[in-house]
Formats: sequence, C-alpha cells, structure tokens
Amino acid sequence: MDISSVFSQRLDRVRSALTSSGVDAALVSVGPDLPWLIGYEAMPLERLTMLVVPADGVPTLVIPGFEVARVTPHDELFTIDGWSETDDPIERVAELVGSSSRLSIGDHTWARFLVALQQRIPKASWVKGSEIIGALRQVKDDAEIASLQRAADGVDVVAAALQNGEIPLIGRTEAAVSADLGERIRAQGHAKVNFAIVASGPNTASPHHHPGDRVIQPNEVVLCDFGGVTAEPEGVPGYCSDITRMVHTGEPPVEFREAFDVLFDAQAKGVAAATVGTPAGEVDRAARDHLASEDLDQWFLHRLGHGIGVEAHEDPYLVEGNAAPLVAGNAFSIEPGFYIEGKWGARIEDIVVATVDGPRPLNRADHQLAIVEA
Repeated sequence: MDISSVFSQRLDRVRSALTSSGVDAALVSVGPDLPWLIGYEAMPLERLTMLVVPADGVPTLVIPGFEVARVTPHDELFTIDGWSETDDPIERVAELVGSSSRLSIGDHTWARFLVALQQRIPKASWVKGSEIIGALRQVKDDAEIASLQRAADGVDVVAAALQNGEIPLIGRTEAAVSADLGERIRAQGHAKVNFAIVASGPNTASPHHHPGDRVIQPNEVVLCDFGGVTAEPEGVPGYCSDITRMVHTGEPPVEFREAFDVLFDAQAKGVAAATVGTPAGEVDRAARDHLASEDLDQWFLHRLGHGIGVEAHEDPYLVEGNAAPLVAGNAFSIEPGFYIEGKWGARIEDIVVATVDGPRPLNRADHQLAIVEA
C-alpha cells in the first residue's frame, strides 16, 4: 500500500468537500481525523497541534517544535510549521486562514483552542468537522474494509476461545477475565485494547458495566464485549474491532434461553435490514420490532449500532430518527440487547459493512449462547 497516495486522495476529497460546502478551510487537531488524513496522531496537550487544510492550497501542520520529530513527513502533501514555546500558535493558524469567512473545526478540538480562534478570527463562521471530514470517513474504501476485517478476525479468535471454555470464568473476578481478554486481543494483532467489558450475573443488566471484583459463579450469565485497534506500520492509522458474545456457566434457565433466542433473531433481522439505501433508523426498527413481538423492546435501552473505523464510535449511527440512507462502504455495529435491572441482560454484536451485494458481517464467531463449565 502506497500510504502517501492514500493520504493524497483523502486530502483531495477533503478539499473537494470544502469547496462544495462553501467552507474555506478545515482545521484539524486532536482526534481521529488527523491520523486518517496524514498518519499523525496528535498528543492531547495544552500545546496546540493543528492541520490547516485550505480548500485551494497546500495544508500546513502547526505543531510544537519538539513534536516535529514524531511526524512522518510527506513533503509533497503538507508542510510542517514547528513553533517554539514563546510563539503564539493561534496567531499562526489565524495567519494561515487569512480572510476566510467559513471554517470547519474538528469535533475533538479542545474548547480552549476554539474559543481562542473565535476571538482571533471574529468574523468567521464555524461548522463541525464531522460535517466535512466525518462524512468522508464514514464511507470506507476497500483497504479500510480489509483492515476492519483483520480487526474482526482477531477478536473472533478471542470470542471462540471464550465460547469453547478456553478462558476460565468460574471463580475468577470480572476484572481478571477482562485482563485476560485484553492480553488475547493484543496477541491477535491489536496495538491496544479499547475496552474489555466483562459483566456477570445481575451486572449484565448494565450495558457498559465496568468489570470489577465480583467473582463469576456457576450457573449464571456472562456478557463479554471487547475490542481494540489493529497494529499497523508506523504512520498508518489502525482500525477498530468490537464484538459482544454471551456465555452461561451451566445450563441457563428456560426464561433466559427463550429471551436470548428472541435476541438472536432480532440481531439477524438487524443485519438483514442493513442494505444500501435503507435509512439508518429503519435498520434499528427492524431489530427493535422483533424484540417488541415478545415484549423485550422495553428493555432495549440504546440504539442498534454505531459506525466504526479509526474511531470505535463514529457515523453512521443506527438510531430511530436517523433518516440518512446507508451507502456502500458504511461500516457499523449491529448490537441489540435487553437489560433487566437486578436480574440479567444480554447483547449480541457484530460489525457489518453495507455493500451493493447486501450486508456483509465481518464477525463470524458463533452467535449462539455458549454453555461453559470452566
């Protein structure tokens, strides 16, 4: 892969989007947009790092001078302006945008920098970076989908080990199992772990439970939701994984088994509905309506899914009211669940890509409730 060519194409797409939106320049600081555009991830410092991308010119990376060595240069794509401790980087950015009247600002930019820029460029109006760069990032190309597939393959291996009883559960704390999952995620080609939720028994009723010192018992449900970021060559952004699978430490009660079977079908209906041209909110509705058929929708507390790429959660969001139609290249989770406080909960999650040939699930690990005795 010629990464310079990839970055060149992305910068061209951003410039085109700026022009068509009537925006003079994009200002990109901390967050996922910067590594997606030029391969550099800014440290979240009180010192400003900002890529200024004019609609009709060469981008400039304004960066603390002692951070310049961390940047993989692409001289044909952007220039580097390193500033010293006595310089005013806000003034440098203001000079670069000149008389611009409409500017895009990255969604993750620190408020202190935005406020300072607004004071320095008082006549400019501002739009969210997600409306420009985010709209481009949500449509993945073949190379990005391949990276997402590698990420999914890695966590599938970990999920299979969980379902096969290779990862001990009974008698261990949730935190210990979470750490075990994290080690296995890294061993499967991930540079870092974003999360490794392990919830047992009544804790499964909390969708984002933080694994703690509760000891997993026999004959109870365990929810594991985990993912990370793939390891890539220096200067190439990693892509995220995200999967949720359920196990039961012994034979499950009939009531839970029946509810899980409904959830299993709801997740499949959500995947099947995720076709190109279908509004995102209707995909959510397909899974939610099936849960409603058995009165489980009242316990489905969150949207059906979120986009995924260099960021674990990004556009598009599969949620009621989102009328934006899916397009080929959208990648997102399909993760219906039910959460009954004080009792139990369950969720099944895959990453899916919308293609012209239909929805393409990236995760292949078994979706059934696994019965383990370990």
